[in-house]
Amino acid sequence: MKNIKVFGSGCPTCKKLLENVNQVVEDLKLPAEVEYITDYTKMMEMGIMQVPALAIDDKIIVSGRVPRTEEIKELLK
Repeated sequence: MKNIKVFGSGCPTCKKLLENVNQVVEDLKLPAEVEYITDYTKMMEMGIMQVPALAIDDKIIVSGRVPRTEEIKELLK
C-alpha cells in the first residue's frame, strides 16, 4: 500500500492537487492511503518550501506546482 501525502495551505491550487491525486488513485484502483496535510510544522519537517507538494512513501516528488493526472499516474506506477 502506498502512502501518499498532499501538502498545502488549503488554497484552490492545493485542493486541485488533492483532487487529481484522488482521481488517479481511483482510476488505477491503487491500494493507497491519501492524506491532506495543512500543518506547516509537518511541511517544514519534510523540507517543503513551496506548496502544493506531493510525497509518495515520505519522499517529496513534486513541489510548487500541480502535475497533470497523467504525470501523477506515471509517478505512482
